[in-house]
Amino acid sequence: MFLMSGTPAVCPLGNGPAYVRLDNVSKFFSSARAVFQLTVGIGKGEFFSLLGPSGCGKTTTLRLIAGLERPDQGAVSIGGEVVASADTWVSPEKRGIGIVFQDYALFPHMTVGQNVAFGLKGCGRAQAKSRVEELLELTGLAGLAGRYPHELSGGQRQRVALARSLAPRPSVILLDEPFSNLDADLREELRRETKRILKEQGATTILVTHDQEEAFSLSDRVGVLQGGTLEQLGSPAEIYHRPASRFVADFVGKADFIDGTVEDGTVRSTFGSFPLDDSAGIGTKQVELMVRPDDVSFVPDAAGQATVTEARFLGASVLYQLQFTDGRAIHSIRPSAEVTPVGSRVSVKVDASHIVIFPKDNA
Repeated sequence: MFLMSGTPAVCPLGNGPAYVRLDNVSKFFSSARAVFQLTVGIGKGEFFSLLGPSGCGKTTTLRLIAGLERPDQGAVSIGGEVVASADTWVSPEKRGIGIVFQDYALFPHMTVGQNVAFGLKGCGRAQAKSRVEELLELTGLAGLAGRYPHELSGGQRQRVALARSLAPRPSVILLDEPFSNLDADLREELRRETKRILKEQGATTILVTHDQEEAFSLSDRVGVLQGGTLEQLGSPAEIYHRPASRFVADFVGKADFIDGTVEDGTVRSTFGSFPLDDSAGIGTKQVELMVRPDDVSFVPDAAGQATVTEARFLGASVLYQLQFTDGRAIHSIRPSAEVTPVGSRVSVKVDASHIVIFPKDNA
């Protein structure tokens, strides 16, 4: 069982020293705080995501890295060079960065080939032509160089935007929710393709998104933002299973929060009692227990402690709501082949190793 109460938002880099680094960066718009004292390092070749709700500061952070905004405090470094600080400023075009925007921002009067070649000014014609052909092949757009953006599907336009951003061989690629305008099936396919392409190119990639599935499926590490501050930084598994704050626990994945009491090394709750390693010295305290639906199982039992009050069919699985005799409820996700009718009495089992505890006074 994990006791999480203000765990530091840190996680070591997987790829050596930071290639992109923000040190104590803050940005204000009038009196509103967009980003506050943000410190994070992103390794060379890493796929990193900033995850959070609307207004949390993730797009502002991306713009600070790109040079589209100036920080009010702190410093931004790329490849060991400070590009923004109180006394340093490197313009966006000199930062070695490619950007893919949410709306793709393609030039409607240019063909696919011309759009991709736009960032290759200064290259010879033959060299530019070769690079465009290489990228169109890489992104699955071979044969479409002469088409215009309005003649393409949403997925094809996204690929053109990616190819254009890669054309000048940037060291860093910034993705501003580039999949949000696509339908679900195409979105999943293009996520996989985009990650493959960027890994092949060796680019350091920073994605901003509000979609946790997107962040988890693509990223080596994820930073969760709220109110302009970093709530937690870690691998997708760490963020999901060991949330460092009540906000992260609630925002990332579905979770139920059940009141409990810690007493004499034991956590007591509606769905059972569990031993607790009290090395943190929590003592006797009212707490909240975070339980994920995938850590809850049950079996039909006429003498069980809960009743199935709701069943939501999700295709491969069913999300059940289980209500205890004291009126409290938790959820369980089970394979759809296991059908338990609403109204059934059940015995509930919770995987105690994945329970996360938050002090009640911090809820």
